[in-house]
Amino acid sequence: MPLKVIILAAGKGTRMRSSLPKVLQPLALKPLIRHVVDTASALACDEMITVVGHGADQVMSALSDVSVSFVEQHQQLGTGHAVQQALPHIADEDRVLILYGDVPLTRAETLQDLLSLVDERHPLALLTIDLEDATGYGRILRDVHHSVQAIVEEKDATASQKTIQEANTGILAASGRHLRDWLSRLSNTNAQGEYYLTDIIAMCVADGFNVHTTQPMSALEVLGVNDKAQLQGLERQYQRALADALMAQGVTLLDASRVDIRGNLQVGQDVQIDANVVLEGDVRLGNRVVIESNCVIKDAVIADNTVIHAFSHLEAVTIGQACQIGPYARLRPGTELANRVKIGNFVETKKARIGEDSKVNHLSYVGDTLMGQKVNIGAGTITCNYDGVNKHQTVIGNEVFVGSDTQLIAPVTVHDGATIGAGSTITKDAPAQTLTLSRAKQHSFQDWQRPVKK
Repeated sequence: MPLKVIILAAGKGTRMRSSLPKVLQPLALKPLIRHVVDTASALACDEMITVVGHGADQVMSALSDVSVSFVEQHQQLGTGHAVQQALPHIADEDRVLILYGDVPLTRAETLQDLLSLVDERHPLALLTIDLEDATGYGRILRDVHHSVQAIVEEKDATASQKTIQEANTGILAASGRHLRDWLSRLSNTNAQGEYYLTDIIAMCVADGFNVHTTQPMSALEVLGVNDKAQLQGLERQYQRALADALMAQGVTLLDASRVDIRGNLQVGQDVQIDANVVLEGDVRLGNRVVIESNCVIKDAVIADNTVIHAFSHLEAVTIGQACQIGPYARLRPGTELANRVKIGNFVETKKARIGEDSKVNHLSYVGDTLMGQKVNIGAGTITCNYDGVNKHQTVIGNEVFVGSDTQLIAPVTVHDGATIGAGSTITKDAPAQTLTLSRAKQHSFQDWQRPVKK
């Protein structure tokens, strides 16, 4: 049976107090609805239909790079009405999965289990959850044989029904033929005056079918978001789940409550991560990598035995084996370090390729640079790569020594084995195996008087 996925994403999210639609609020830097779309994509569905409403243009723009069909719910008349907008995309032979753009963490495996319950004899299956306090949720009504009979919404429930702990998550799977029929029979005669999608459960039972149910591994999979406090709470639960998964892979987290993963992370063996580390985008850590506290690492490949010292920022970089980075280093996009490179405190690099065993230890800027092996860059050295309009490259050969407080004015080449005297401004190529320096003549003034405080 072809699989169609309907994602409901038309709500305004007034309690978010934001110009950004609720489904675009970020969880681990990714919009809530993008989590849902990524999960649905993992199910190999034949079509994904997103029902938009408030902020429709923003939502469609945010999903412009994925294959999604959009339908608009111009009036917010309930979940049943929202699903009705997608009916032109649904055929009788389809299986239909209904998800929510503000419920981001449902596992694909859970949804596969749910879909497996739907066939010709069982046209409807629900994802439910047992909660100690189900306040706010619709309740699952069962008969004495434990068969599902209906769902009653919180505002329509009796006092007795409100004591039921089995709650409706809203996520369901159904056959296209029966879903089309049930949606055509919906009524809005209820406390909210809305067309409840949950009313199709009683219709299914009245038509002589049993409703099957399954449950997720944890409540985290079905938690929705209505305000910023809930969003932050979900973020912390999600991050803790990611941290637990890392530790299960053998990663040592010195404080599992203070590590944020905002993307895709791959790790080798015996990795150690300290507190307040943020890992964004695609990050790959080799064996025995150590990341000290308060580092931000984005889109980076870091090879075995490298140490990233505290307060360092790395973005779009490739780091070789046994490198030492920081503390307080900033490696910007295009930085590529070979093995055993040392980048020290308060050093910034950008679009720099640095060869094996080279060192940039202190207070330096190296940009648009091709650097060889066993180079030593003295403190306060900068490559002056920008003339105000264009960028130019600095080329530094192997075994070069650059003295402190040197400016290399690109385009310029320092050949193998050259030594640059401290305090030099180099505007011409420096020959190999030669000392090159440029300094003004030094003067001393014996009659000079030091200023005194007035």
